[in-house]
Amino acid sequence: MNIDDACKDVKLVLLDVDGVLTDGSIIVSDDGREMKRFNARDGSGIKYLQRAGLRVAFLSGRKTEAVDRRAVQLGVEDCLQGFTEKIPPYESLLEKRGLEDKHVCFLGDDLMDIPVMRRAAFPVAVADAAPEVKAEAVYVTEAEGGRGAVREVAELILRYQGKWDAIISRYGLTSGDGP
Repeated sequence: MNIDDACKDVKLVLLDVDGVLTDGSIIVSDDGREMKRFNARDGSGIKYLQRAGLRVAFLSGRKTEAVDRRAVQLGVEDCLQGFTEKIPPYESLLEKRGLEDKHVCFLGDDLMDIPVMRRAAFPVAVADAAPEVKAEAVYVTEAEGGRGAVREVAELILRYQGKWDAIISRYGLTSGDGP
């Protein structure tokens, strides 16, 4: 499948968290609180997708308050955490939102992401994903997880769907501006 075909019907961008929205590091404070570091450009990419009418959701094997807070900050309504088996929550999300596999872009980085990647129309692996995950992907990002990979895919989808110009026009730019 080519990228154009994979992007055209995307209505939901579903993101793994550790290794995709973060660099995979888990910081544990002295008092046992878990902290995560998120990339601001990835946050911008999520907001661009939402402005263009696409839905964004998180699907993580781990459960932390930091991810819940980040979802709220970004207006991500579907924050599914604590699922080491990702297909059941994936199917529930599609049913809840009235979507099909052909509407989904999924970004993953590790083996537990492969079952969802095999279902999604546009499976994406981040640059530092496991080799087995990259082998399942239609697209592998140039950016590593937690370092702008989500922003890269957001722009890619919006360009292929013809929605990027509406995003950049808010900033006084046209598609002819920039590199």
